[in-house]
Amino acid sequence: MATVARPMTNPGIRQQNPLQPIGHRVLTIITYAVLIAFALLMILPFIYATVNSFKTLPDIANNPQLLYPTMGWSTSGYQKVLAQNFPQWLLNSFLVAIVTMIGHLIFDSMAGYALARIRFPGRTLAFAALIGTMFVPGIVLLIPRFLLLKQLNLLDTYAALMLPTLADAFGIFLMKQFFESIPGEIEEAAAIDGASRFRMFFIIILPMATPALTALAIFSFQGSWNDFLYPLIEVSSKNLYTLPLGLALLRGTTGQALEWDLLLAGALITTLPMAIIFFVFQRFFVEGVSYSGLKG
Repeated sequence: MATVARPMTNPGIRQQNPLQPIGHRVLTIITYAVLIAFALLMILPFIYATVNSFKTLPDIANNPQLLYPTMGWSTSGYQKVLAQNFPQWLLNSFLVAIVTMIGHLIFDSMAGYALARIRFPGRTLAFAALIGTMFVPGIVLLIPRFLLLKQLNLLDTYAALMLPTLADAFGIFLMKQFFESIPGEIEEAAAIDGASRFRMFFIIILPMATPALTALAIFSFQGSWNDFLYPLIEVSSKNLYTLPLGLALLRGTTGQALEWDLLLAGALITTLPMAIIFFVFQRFFVEGVSYSGLKG
């Protein structure tokens, strides 16, 4: 009686299911489809705002849901914006945001490095007090900040918009966490070669902290660019208004009948700089957040 030879199989090798790669591809496609759907859902309001800003006012009132104009493309909203003091508000926002960003990069990085590397009396207590200030709501500091600026005769000046924002607790915490991730042997080698603490910081450590510095720059620029409450109490002259204050003023001048083309054009101009900055530097932004130990 003839016997059928069975193929030799190694019990140590796991047989692969031929359907497994197909199932993995299907799961990947579904995952990407869901993520793309959520992304489109998030950017859909921005798309509507952009399209409607190029419509005429009657077209916006009659067909706000359409992604194309029925009465032709129009730049009337942007013309109305430029007829206001909008260029001056835009310049003020850029000036305040850039000065704030530079101040954060300088002072936050120096304070963070001191807390991370220099052993001085009260270091732990200073860091605990710094963390404690992060739990204080900003609205609580509104009146004290106003009174302090009034005592210094700085109200309604550029200094009132810039000086209180040159450093903050979050930026110091961010930089401290990043500096602690840098091996201390690098500084020890620099000290053996005769480098001073300042030379060590500016020449060796700061170039290594580019991801964290970029994340800090984006955070500080965005916070200053979108700040509305503090400039509201610090300046009263329209020539010193920033973009959020200017948009609020435009909203008030339209009365009961909202000029949506004007408001949408102003909002789009206000949003574009931050969107461009984030998309250009998003790689450094993500790296800075992950390296600093803030990822969830």
